[in-house]
Amino acid sequence: MLILLAFCAALAAAQSWDKVVDLGYAEYRGATNASTNVTTFLSIRYAAPPTQELRWRPPQPPLVARNRGVLNATTPPPQCPQAVPQINSSPSLPLLPPGGNEDCLFLNVHFPGPTVPRKKLPVIVWIHGGGFTIGNGAAYNGADLVTEADNGVVVVVIQYRLGIFGFLPGSRVKENGALNAGLLDQEYALQWVQKHITKFGGDPNHVVIWGESAGAGSVLQHMVSRDGQTRPPLFEAGITSSTFLPSQYLYNDTVQSCNSAADTLACLRATNSSILQTVNAQIVHDGFFGTWTTVPVIDGEFIRRRPTEVLRSGRVNGRALLAISNANEGALFVNQTTAASGNSSQYSLELFPGITPAQSVAIASLYGNLGSPTEQANLIMGESIFVCPSYYLLRAFPGAYRGIFAIPPSYHADDLPFYFPTGLGPRLFNNTEFITSFSQSFLDFVLHFDPNIKYDENNITPPWEPYAPTNTEMLFNRTEDGQLVIRPETTDPALLERCAFWESISKFTAQ
Repeated sequence: MLILLAFCAALAAAQSWDKVVDLGYAEYRGATNASTNVTTFLSIRYAAPPTQELRWRPPQPPLVARNRGVLNATTPPPQCPQAVPQINSSPSLPLLPPGGNEDCLFLNVHFPGPTVPRKKLPVIVWIHGGGFTIGNGAAYNGADLVTEADNGVVVVVIQYRLGIFGFLPGSRVKENGALNAGLLDQEYALQWVQKHITKFGGDPNHVVIWGESAGAGSVLQHMVSRDGQTRPPLFEAGITSSTFLPSQYLYNDTVQSCNSAADTLACLRATNSSILQTVNAQIVHDGFFGTWTTVPVIDGEFIRRRPTEVLRSGRVNGRALLAISNANEGALFVNQTTAASGNSSQYSLELFPGITPAQSVAIASLYGNLGSPTEQANLIMGESIFVCPSYYLLRAFPGAYRGIFAIPPSYHADDLPFYFPTGLGPRLFNNTEFITSFSQSFLDFVLHFDPNIKYDENNITPPWEPYAPTNTEMLFNRTEDGQLVIRPETTDPALLERCAFWESISKFTAQ
């Protein structure tokens, strides 16, 4: 009798729920995909529109919208204003259309089944990449991760301010606004998860933040935020796909009609968004090829020291890490034509204006025997900004795991379609065993903080060793005749030596 009553109560709750979630400040109605059986809520507002007077200020609570009734959550949110840098194109790295809307602080939530899971599930918070200047949440279908995890996770995909809207540096911003507004948006979204994710079946005590490229760089920034002492904790673990740690150099750019204003920031807050978007696009495009103009800065509050300093101390937020890089991270960010006639010393000076001539000569010596001038430039870019920062991060997490994606050509972002197969370009290797083993290694880590605890017997990945310089990292590759290769390999000692050099001059590279 008790079982029957419980069943009837659960059935009644499911029928009355009608896919509506009440967040207190607003009610949203989602939808269930009949083919995937994943329920999705799109365009949930997690913060107030950061427009006009709220430009360059910390994110604020969303306005109460209960008088608007139940809001439809089935349409993707508008993307934040975009600014495209000079980089090479790739099928896995589509350049989004320009433009956008400053009112863009939304997130998407995906959970398995037509009703909210009764058992609280681990939560993935996905942070998109794009060099902190491009990208949006709509490109990443979180339902893919739910399916790959055998319906064992809840997925949240967030958007955050980009370009000058999210990362405008300078003393005026610090005095009367918020530096690193884009990172503060991300943190605000993580706080939203802590407060509301149970309403979607998620466990706020089991949150994994995962990002690619600038999204992975964001994961790094949250791990070192407040010198690794963020309280209360907002996540338990992180995954970095192409850890990203660029330099940040201050710049001063004049916006027409604001250069003589008594309060420049007030003038900028009153400026039409289209004018600011034009300036944003120009600033980002005018940067040195493959570099990023608007990125996180040391603000003394959220980011208190250079990330390499914090990581060296071993004081970080979170307790577990899985980091993966692509084998050829740098090529998309190097002008392949001009690099062919250049040299490593000159290229390193252009990439890192803060280094000394003697250091540029040392860099040329380190890379001088590693192929053509173009190949050397590709390695310098890839190792200094993407690959080596992964090792700095790994060292701060005892028991972390390390992987390498090497399916040719293994460019930056070539791993993305293996996580998100719907909409992110073709996979480079359509081998079912490989796809299962590669993607599910990440989901195993999400579920257990250990990729060795498998939920699918078809995952043939051999045992992962916790990362150490003398241990192994997992290689994901294929042979020339199309056979999969998944095996542990010892880290190249020469690579670690080059990374040690980059770390030794991190004060000059501003990392």
